[in-house]
Amino acid sequence: MPDPHDIVFRTLADPTRRAIFERLCRDGEQTVASLTDQAGISQPAVSKHLGALKQSGLVGSRPDGRRTFYAARPEALDPLNDWTKQMKGFWQARFDDLEDLLRRMDQ
Repeated sequence: MPDPHDIVFRTLADPTRRAIFERLCRDGEQTVASLTDQAGISQPAVSKHLGALKQSGLVGSRPDGRRTFYAARPEALDPLNDWTKQMKGFWQARFDDLEDLLRRMDQ
């Protein structure tokens, strides 16, 4: 089974999915029709991207009669945030080591 951050990275690698996710984060819950109006792609394409976002956990859905409302689930970004923090710590330590080495070389 892939790591959670791999799933999030893979899902958000597509610019259209990323734009849909960003729009849901920014504007809140929306239907496929409202997302299609501004996506510049067909309704079936929007639905396909929403399916990928939903499968990865980045988006949830709520049926309401004949319509389904989709909403971003920002907490699904937690594995990505954790990975980013780990990488920040890794690179910060490397830069600190480099800075120490350069100071010693200057002496």
